[in-house]
Amino acid sequence: MKKILALVLALALALSLTSAFAAEKISVIATENPHAEVLELVADDLAALGYELELTVVSDYVVENPATSAGDVMANFFQHIPYLAGYNAEVSEKDQLQAVIFTHFEPMALYAGTKASLEELAEGDTIAVPNDPVNRNRALLLLQNAGLITLPEGTTLESQCSSDDIVENPKKLEIVELNAELIPGARADVDYAVINGNNATLVELIPNVDGLYVEAPDSEAAKAYVNIVVVRPENAEAEWVKALEQVMYTQEVYDLIVNAGFAPTFEVK
Repeated sequence: MKKILALVLALALALSLTSAFAAEKISVIATENPHAEVLELVADDLAALGYELELTVVSDYVVENPATSAGDVMANFFQHIPYLAGYNAEVSEKDQLQAVIFTHFEPMALYAGTKASLEELAEGDTIAVPNDPVNRNRALLLLQNAGLITLPEGTTLESQCSSDDIVENPKKLEIVELNAELIPGARADVDYAVINGNNATLVELIPNVDGLYVEAPDSEAAKAYVNIVVVRPENAEAEWVKALEQVMYTQEVYDLIVNAGFAPTFEVK
C-alpha cells in the first residue's frame, strides 16, 4: 500500500512539474512576408524563453484586427501605424488596439503592369491602387510625387483622398481600386500597379529593385508607415510582449528584413 501511495505521489509531483514548466502560448495572426517569416524565425528563441508561438498566416487585411480585439489571438503583425489609427477610429473604445513593437518600413512602389517603364506612359493608361482608405491615399500621394497627378493642396498622409479628388490628371489616367492583396495578380490587366511592400514580396518584387517609382527612405511615408506588432491595451506591458520584443530586436531579424528589401526601424539589442 505504501508503495502504491508513493507511486501516486511521485506521479502527481511529475505532473505538477510538467504543468509548472509548460510553455505559455503566444497566439499571433500575421500576413505572409516578411511578418510571418520574422515570427517563424524567432519561434525557437521564444521557446528558449518559455513561450510557444501559435502562428496564423493570412493574406488579407480584414480579419487581423477584429480577431485581436475579440481575444481570438493575442497579437497581430501586418499593419502600419496609420492603418491602426484608422481601425481605432472606427471601433468602440473596448475594441481599440495598441502598438507595442515597432519593426520596419516597407516602401510602397509603382510597378510595371503590361508596360515595362514610365517612358511608355500614355493617355488613358490604367493604374491599380489599393482600395482601403489609408493605402489608397498613400498610393495617390506616390503618384503625385511621381508627377503623374495632382491632389488637392494640403493633402497629407492623414488625408483620405480617392480618385474623385484628383485635381489634375493630364494623361487622363484611369485609377482602378482593388483589394491590396489582389493587385500583384492583376498586373496583367492594368498598365501599372501600386503595390504595398509585403504584397510585392509575395510575387518576388523588391521595391528598391523592381519599382518604377518608390517611396524614399527619408520621406514622410518612411517615418509614418512603420510596421508594428499590435495587442489589446491591457496586454501592452505583459511579460510575453517583452519577450516577443526581445527576440525580434535581434541581428537575425534585422538581416531578414534587409534581405527582403525593407528598412528596419529598430536598433539591435
